[in-house]
Amino acid sequence: MAALYEGYTLCGLAPAQNLSNSGIRGIEAERDSDHVVVTDSTRSVTLYKVSDQKPLNSWTVKQGQTLTSPAVYNSQSKEYVAVSDSKVIRIWKEEDILLEKTFKATVSSDVWRVHCVAGGEPVVLFHRGAVRLLDSLLSAPQQPIEEVLAQEEAIRWSTNIVTESHTFVIFTTEQKGDHFLYLQRLNPNTLQRYRLEREEPGLSPLSFSASYRDKHIRLLYLYPNGHVYQSVVSVRGLVADEGAQALLLPRSLLLGLPVGEGLLEAASAQALDEAHVAVVGVPHPSAGSGNDFLCIWNTNFQTLQAGKEMAGKIYGQLWSFCNKLVIPHGKTLSVIPYECPKSSLASALGKLRQVKTDESEAPTSVPSWNNILHEEKAHPSRTVDTRKTRTNRKSQSAPSLTNDQVLELIKTAPVEEVQREVEVLLSRTDIQDLHPSVGRLASVLVSRSLADPAFYTPGSLVQLVHTRCLCHSVCPDLVLLTLERKDYFLCQLCLQFFPDIPEAVTCACLKTFISMSNVDAEKVSLDLDSVSVTETLIAREREPVGLLNGFTTTSADGDRSDGVGGGDTRSQQDEQKTATPPEHICPVGLHKAVLLNEVLQTAYSDSFLLPHLKDLSSQNVVLFLQYLQFLYIKYTHGDVPQMHGLRSPSLTQIMDWVCLLLDAHFTVLVMTPEAKGLLLNLHSFVKSQVQLVSELGKLEGSLQELKEMKVKKDVGQYSIEIIELF
Repeated sequence: MAALYEGYTLCGLAPAQNLSNSGIRGIEAERDSDHVVVTDSTRSVTLYKVSDQKPLNSWTVKQGQTLTSPAVYNSQSKEYVAVSDSKVIRIWKEEDILLEKTFKATVSSDVWRVHCVAGGEPVVLFHRGAVRLLDSLLSAPQQPIEEVLAQEEAIRWSTNIVTESHTFVIFTTEQKGDHFLYLQRLNPNTLQRYRLEREEPGLSPLSFSASYRDKHIRLLYLYPNGHVYQSVVSVRGLVADEGAQALLLPRSLLLGLPVGEGLLEAASAQALDEAHVAVVGVPHPSAGSGNDFLCIWNTNFQTLQAGKEMAGKIYGQLWSFCNKLVIPHGKTLSVIPYECPKSSLASALGKLRQVKTDESEAPTSVPSWNNILHEEKAHPSRTVDTRKTRTNRKSQSAPSLTNDQVLELIKTAPVEEVQREVEVLLSRTDIQDLHPSVGRLASVLVSRSLADPAFYTPGSLVQLVHTRCLCHSVCPDLVLLTLERKDYFLCQLCLQFFPDIPEAVTCACLKTFISMSNVDAEKVSLDLDSVSVTETLIAREREPVGLLNGFTTTSADGDRSDGVGGGDTRSQQDEQKTATPPEHICPVGLHKAVLLNEVLQTAYSDSFLLPHLKDLSSQNVVLFLQYLQFLYIKYTHGDVPQMHGLRSPSLTQIMDWVCLLLDAHFTVLVMTPEAKGLLLNLHSFVKSQVQLVSELGKLEGSLQELKEMKVKKDVGQYSIEIIELF
């Protein structure tokens, strides 16, 4: 499943005073994936090393001159090429300091862009549509340049693609509301013109991107109404067809993105691979009408797989380099690493996440994508067989409803009938499109539950979640509905199965769980495996004898001999109980601990979670920190049993949450008297972890030395060798 990772700032921006543009004219790849060339919209070109987040060099044209084309890097000659004042081509090397002392040539016509991809030769695209190889142009800079475009036709976007045997310059134009695609092949030169289908009246594409795959050029373009289209053009058999009318360019709708109220104004879409598209400046489906989001969508399954809020104004610019997205927003140019694993329906809808071996986890009557993908054998349970038998008897007497009929029935029918029909629908094995229908069923059920307080179908929702075909982006109101109806079992399942729960929703769950009384929590039905794990963990605190790796500690042996020698009196038991440090006693009840453990294992981003953690009261923060302290002690003392295949928080997750809570509430905790001892303990915990990491770092260096040592040849019966690690 696609993922967006924590981003970092490459540089600051100097946007226009009216914030109409970011001040960035273009960003181009340099010698490798870790270097980029950034050209601003005025006078400067800067070379950055991305991983170090620092500039390596910068060049500026004189006052009064303007860079009109982004600088590109020619990997063949190790030179940079840019255009100033539309007609002056400048070429320089990295060691050059002043651009005025480097090579420059003035051409006879205005230049639109210079393009150059890795391994290719720079090509020059002129404003009127003509294309020249850079070397050919510089051999006679004042050569006449023909006009390819019509009088009122203007270029809107362009790029350069190198295939196995040819170089292509691709650009789009606009003329009186019509948009055209030009495909210019070099050596031999052929030009093909296509006309894009019209969208709604007055709508022009906001962005274009192009990619090459399987002998075809794929054009991706986004409209203000949220429609993302793809057009595919074969590079085989292109012939010059001058004078003929433009061919109609077929298109297919890849995505229909949410646009909120009105139309999009500043947005961009970029194809990442054959199944994923990155979009910036489009609303997140579960975050209201704000357009300040970066999202990755799966085009095969129409699912939102990753989303990240970008602070500040979005300018509708987006670049992609070697699994990194570069985005200007506000006054910052940010780099967001991403990952797009090979797409499958199971992973796109969360089916492959945290699969358990328990037969009751998913109804086997629903087609299992794990069975299809991994050839696993289904093991039908007795309860499922019973349900199938009951369903078969019902289907003999009454015809079963279709998906659409069930969706209409949910809107008006009583609870019992809705639950019965949903159960019948999920038990059918002859429905080919059952998995895409799960999201629609859940959305309609949740919508009616929110609108009608008397309507709620927990059984049907649990069945739908158990199919593992749901995620938060498909049904964004489900988790909050479970909190509203106090259905904590269903909420627990959502936390387990949904990989994309926003930080605000995670924090809402935490606030609800931590505020719940232990008495109320014990009345809640929860996942039995989770209860078993937590019960085992808490029960070990009551054991009078501590075992570590099979050996009994000295103090425990003493306690045991005292008990055998003189018998355990009530006073001795009370003494032993009072001697137990409070941090070794779980501060919350069993079921409350189970729910808190689910929150600890939920995915999150630090920067988005911190603001929501500040909404917690100091009392709840202290209680949560006490529970985290209890877990840390259990884990570090080896009191956590090994339960393979069962969910339980890791030590890293515990420490991450400790640090997050301290960051969010440090000032309040320092001023809280009852938190003084707790803070001292947590400080020692963090200090020990830092020391551990430091020791591991030293060990890593030693192991790396051993790994890099060359194996010596056999020198005889024996040899003596001295290994120096430091």
